[in-house]
Amino acid sequence: MKLNKHILLLILAIFYFLPMMAQPRQVPIDTLKFANFEDNRLYFNKDSSNLLYFLEKFDEMVMTGEGNINIVHIGGSHVQAGVFPHRIRKDILLAFPDLIGRRGMIFPYSCAKKCNNPQDYRVSKSGEFSLIRNVYNDLARPLGATGIAVYTGDSSVQIKIKMNDEELRFETEQITLFGFSDSGTVVPKIIIDSTTYEPIDRDSALRTFTYHLPSVIDSFFVNIDIIDSGDVFTLTGILLDNSKPGITYHSLGVNGASVPSYLKCEYFVDDMRNINPDLVIFGLGINDASGDNFDTLEFVNNYLLLMDKFKEANPNCSFIFITNNDSYKRIARGKYSVNKRGPIVREQFYKLADSTGSAVWDQFHIMGGLKSMDKWYQHKYAKVDRVHFTNKGYELLGDLFYAAFMEAWTEYSDLKTIRRLGIEMDGEMDGYAGEPIETEKSEVLE
Repeated sequence: MKLNKHILLLILAIFYFLPMMAQPRQVPIDTLKFANFEDNRLYFNKDSSNLLYFLEKFDEMVMTGEGNINIVHIGGSHVQAGVFPHRIRKDILLAFPDLIGRRGMIFPYSCAKKCNNPQDYRVSKSGEFSLIRNVYNDLARPLGATGIAVYTGDSSVQIKIKMNDEELRFETEQITLFGFSDSGTVVPKIIIDSTTYEPIDRDSALRTFTYHLPSVIDSFFVNIDIIDSGDVFTLTGILLDNSKPGITYHSLGVNGASVPSYLKCEYFVDDMRNINPDLVIFGLGINDASGDNFDTLEFVNNYLLLMDKFKEANPNCSFIFITNNDSYKRIARGKYSVNKRGPIVREQFYKLADSTGSAVWDQFHIMGGLKSMDKWYQHKYAKVDRVHFTNKGYELLGDLFYAAFMEAWTEYSDLKTIRRLGIEMDGEMDGYAGEPIETEKSEVLE
């Protein structure tokens, strides 16, 4: 039996998959007519992409409700701000509410001065902390997978973490603190409802403290008491865990980070083994391409080195590259010039995907290509710097990424069903599409 591909996929989607999927939020097509929303999809080679490993695991989880999936979204300020990755997290998990896993790796950014925290959890503290980011030329202390650390020499400090999203209720039965003291003698404690918990396991080599908790929690305190004067404790991450099957979406972002920033993190692989990433979503590149000495070969080689670190943690890890958004440079007060490297960097992501069997989400093209960021700003979807988005801009991007991801999974799952039924089709999964757009000349806006 032979059916037209699109007719068969539509039939399967209606009867099998649409009831399980949250409907995508409305994309403002009439407002952003210059954007290429019709091209919103993941591009990958159906014959060689490592994304197929992840799609298979994701499909099995959706069908059976068993196992665990870990997605890591890593980047710079677009990720640290939290709105973009959290929108994707919510879209996916609310589509499959029975598969809400752990909250995963977080970091108490706002313990340090002038350091912004994601909105889905609140951080408050007593005592003083200093900050280290992987963008610094000299790292006073070694960093892990988060690319950031806070440290203190105060005799007693406390950090409070409170989850702040009423729609997503994460259960936490285990907390792992990533950190170390100079003396090796400082042991942080967890406090919940006036009850103090000591770590049930310490691993000095991996710099971890693990706590088992008797109840589900949405807020807790971390107490750090330093006895020896001159001692310092460094905190590099907090992993919120449970024993349930489900999907976990970790977001790791550092303002100003480039690809080499994460290559400097000494304990990156050790920490990533605790996460065990099944899929990595790369949101890195905007800072690499902002300088005057951008080198495409160095950019690609650095990315390959970073991918190797993830594969050390999980050899079967899949990858999706998010191309840089269109952006501008401030050249004078009130004047901005478009970054002409946008199309050049976009092409490097396609080359990376081709050579590594990965996938691309072409944010640059979808948003409208070169000079489109100014139009997003005029419609209040981007900030005045024309590098960052407003909250509604990040939320729109999150919805678009989610829709592209769900389309790729649905098509993969439908194709599995078709093959299982023994139906011959006139086509299978689509592969790459789209060519790099032409580079346009720099334009100054006033």
